[in-house]
Amino acid sequence: MSSQRKDYSGVVVCAPVSTVRPRTTRHTVSWFMARVLSGLIAKSGIGRHDIDGLVVASYGLPPDNAASLAEYHGLEPAYIVDIPYGGASGVMAMSRAARAVQAGDAEVVACLAADIAPSGYGIYSNFSSATRDHIYPYGAGGANATFALITANYIAAHGAVPEAFGSICVAQRRNGSRHKLSMFRKALTMEDYLGARMIADPLRLFDCVPRCCAGEGFLVMSEDRARSLGLPFARIAGVVERNSAFAGDPVMSRVGISRDRDLLYDQAGVGPEDIDFVQAYDDYPVIVMMQLEALGFCAEGEGHRLALEKRLTVDGDLPLNTSGGMLSLGQPGAAGGFLGLNEALRQLTGEVLGDPVPEAEMGVVSCFGTVNYQRGLCTNAAILATGVRT
Repeated sequence: MSSQRKDYSGVVVCAPVSTVRPRTTRHTVSWFMARVLSGLIAKSGIGRHDIDGLVVASYGLPPDNAASLAEYHGLEPAYIVDIPYGGASGVMAMSRAARAVQAGDAEVVACLAADIAPSGYGIYSNFSSATRDHIYPYGAGGANATFALITANYIAAHGAVPEAFGSICVAQRRNGSRHKLSMFRKALTMEDYLGARMIADPLRLFDCVPRCCAGEGFLVMSEDRARSLGLPFARIAGVVERNSAFAGDPVMSRVGISRDRDLLYDQAGVGPEDIDFVQAYDDYPVIVMMQLEALGFCAEGEGHRLALEKRLTVDGDLPLNTSGGMLSLGQPGAAGGFLGLNEALRQLTGEVLGDPVPEAEMGVVSCFGTVNYQRGLCTNAAILATGVRT
């Protein structure tokens, strides 16, 4: 990968919007998309015809897509993209929208994601032909079984203890306890975590992300446009993406962004020590550990020790998933891939729905998605900074 890639100067992210998060709903995915779109328009003060770019992420939207959504809502975008990559979709949507604005293909890009909670066996069987033809026909147990395999492999390789995974769950529950959209407000203790029933050994109840229904979205536009609208915004300081990395590992033990960590920080001109908070995709704690390792907060295989040594709460020395993450707010399919990015935006623009990180000026967002059986295929990360240049 070239180290001379064009930066993202002049393009910003703004107007984070999140819907309510029920466990079940009679509404469709399109309904949640509409709620997000109307929220973006109301929050930014633009008209719908000002939106000339549309990026959409969803598992449950088909047979609809970005083009049909544009028709339903009276949009006439010059630039459309569908992103079917689940938890990796937030940073993907932002970076593709930003490049479109830089290239002049669009001026205001609405990035939308929504899904409703699926039900039944085999709900992820169409991730790929591999899952459809070679995994689910043989009785695969879904996401919990997949991440039990990955977690057990991590424990065997690095000696992680249950308390390390519990540290992430307990800290994130505390972070989410005061968030306006949290599904869980009751405090979680380490005793609660360790005493919870086993779901898929070694995964306990609170290791497993709860499903919900929701939509998330944000706008990407030029900095000049955001300033003219009076919108608080965050700058894109750096982005990396790596897909299908480390395919030779029998079971996933690291995430692809570790290949590009130096490039990420070089773009931003900072290091891990300069980061004020981390928003890491958190369907299961083991994936959070791998992302912390890949982002350089500790060495590979040391994420479990970091979880025990650092204070991961909003007021701690390594604020992690400051909204509570999906372990507190729930996983709304592909919209879960937007959650960390929207939380980063809120922390940097003073629009938090929970507790703010004191004097936060720069945060990193890490995304992960598209899981076959023993690994996730898509990873990416972005560093966002306040709109005030220092």
